Amino acid sequence: MQEKGSISIHTENIFPVIKKFLYSDNEIFLRELVSNAVDASQKIKRLSSLGQFQGELGDLTIDVKFDENAKTITISDRGIGMTAEEIKKYINQIAFSGATEFMEKFKEANDANEIIGRFGLGFYSAFMVADKVEIQSLSHQEGAEPAHWTCDGSTSYEISEGTRTERGTDVILHINEESQEFLNEGRLSEILNKYARFLPIPVRFGTKTESQPDGEDEEGKPKYTSVEVDNIINNTTPAWTKAPSELKDEDYIAFYRELYPYSMDEPLFWIHLNVDYPFNLTGILYFPKVKNEMDIQRNKIQLYSRQVFITDEVKDIVPEFLMLLQGVIDSPDIPLNVSRSFLQADSNVKKINNYITKKVADKLNEIFKADRKNFEQKWNDIALFIKYGMLSDEKFAEKANDFCLLSNIDKESFTLKEYYEKVKDIQVDKDGNIVYLYTNDPSQQDGFIASVKEKGYDVLVLDGQLDNHFVGYLEQKGGEKIQAKRVDADVVDKLIQKEETQTLSLSEEESKKASEIFEKAISRADMKVEVDALNTDGLPVSVTEDEFMRRMKDMAKTGGGMGFYGTLPDNYKVTVNGNHPLIKRILESSEEEGTQLAKQAFDLALLSRGLLKGADLTSFIKRSVGMI
Repeated sequence: MQEKGSISIHTENIFPVIKKFLYSDNEIFLRELVSNAVDASQKIKRLSSLGQFQGELGDLTIDVKFDENAKTITISDRGIGMTAEEIKKYINQIAFSGATEFMEKFKEANDANEIIGRFGLGFYSAFMVADKVEIQSLSHQEGAEPAHWTCDGSTSYEISEGTRTERGTDVILHINEESQEFLNEGRLSEILNKYARFLPIPVRFGTKTESQPDGEDEEGKPKYTSVEVDNIINNTTPAWTKAPSELKDEDYIAFYRELYPYSMDEPLFWIHLNVDYPFNLTGILYFPKVKNEMDIQRNKIQLYSRQVFITDEVKDIVPEFLMLLQGVIDSPDIPLNVSRSFLQADSNVKKINNYITKKVADKLNEIFKADRKNFEQKWNDIALFIKYGMLSDEKFAEKANDFCLLSNIDKESFTLKEYYEKVKDIQVDKDGNIVYLYTNDPSQQDGFIASVKEKGYDVLVLDGQLDNHFVGYLEQKGGEKIQAKRVDADVVDKLIQKEETQTLSLSEEESKKASEIFEKAISRADMKVEVDALNTDGLPVSVTEDEFMRRMKDMAKTGGGMGFYGTLPDNYKVTVNGNHPLIKRILESSEEEGTQLAKQAFDLALLSRGLLKGADLTSFIKRSVGMI
């Protein structure tokens, strides 16, 4: 048998397409060829189970070998094999492993999807690294003759009698000059560990040395001996391929360790994904303890297709707010080797994205209901995920309203509904608004918190990365007529203004004079002085910042689309408590002493807010020593 020919006209431009557009990285060739070997091996298993193949299956282990001197890489399987006619059809015509014909013949198989191969376009990725490719194949069919196919990357090919004596296929790559890096054990091992470590058929890459028990020494201590064993690089049945009922907590944790061997912490909890309609999707997503940016960058979610690693860039497939999660998603319904713009447009991608969102929300709700105390303990570690999801995804927010927690200064936790009920009758102003008071820095705002607590009000702690934005969510979705105010946004009586008002003990003239003294003592354009009637036991001077302006500026800093506000200078209100005894004393003092006392009271107010710094702080200390 000897035949030369030209590959189908459809392939005239296939090689430049493969090299420039189809694959972003030439190391993909090994993924494609090993995947093809897996497909061929799974097909023979399926034929055997259907009674269509009567022979012995034998050892189906796939071998990857390289020869540095001959400059070849060989991928060998004991799968279904091909006749010369099948090679011409499946390779030359770029069919997908004869998937259409195979599916037609065995359509009664319930799980036939798993045997669709990609022995076609993927095969041609070999020409990214090889200037000649050979196939040696022997079909499983009785009486079949071995066939040998060779091609130099042009549209010309040659088929002759093969030398293979066992069922299966060898693909031999003659590596080109630019790709010599792949003729290296470390490089090939790295690629196989990346793409093939969870393939469903064993893949062998040479041997490795292991220590095995070898009796005991004279002192009765165990002895070990070194032995050479097959280097099987993959776990053929990773946790996500099993039913959740088969797995215990320790199995999920062990798989997490397998995925992320360098992670220091165990995951908080996990979600097992398993759906077969309207798309196929399996996987396990873990909620990790996120400590720093490096953890997020290194331990990403991994995308697989039939246990073949595809990428860890899963944007669009996984909702953005869940990108901090870790784990595995496996779906044959996600289009492979295509540009990201195509991925975004694919309907299955959108369905998968929505499904993952729903599944995560349902699982969190289930955990919350089953063990609220445990959920509360883990809240600080998962709050970022949940709040980001609520701010960015309306459907997730609807479900998350039931398990999103608010924590107060006393370390008590409440759902949104529970907190609304807690404060709706107490923290209500004269206009019927329910006012949520919060702190973003309990130690820095302690004086304001103390004043609020004395009134019997509650204070939330909202000090997370997204809480500048989440405050707005609470006002819109947390209940009716909610206003949120930071405890340092105004004096306590103005934060929640009631009908009853204090009477100012100063006359109009005294009030004007007090205002002038403080304006002169402070002499700062960003500080607006206001004399007000407050409790006599309150502070003589308070420095506050308007809630709306401060919130807009904070959101601008975190990229909340409020850029204009970010350019505005800080502006503060200096509230002088006209009913405080110190103000009377200032008015009755000499001009010099009054100014000094006003300056001192103002600096104390700044100090309580952490706003007294540099030369002003030095001056305050000197003045205080002098006054002592």
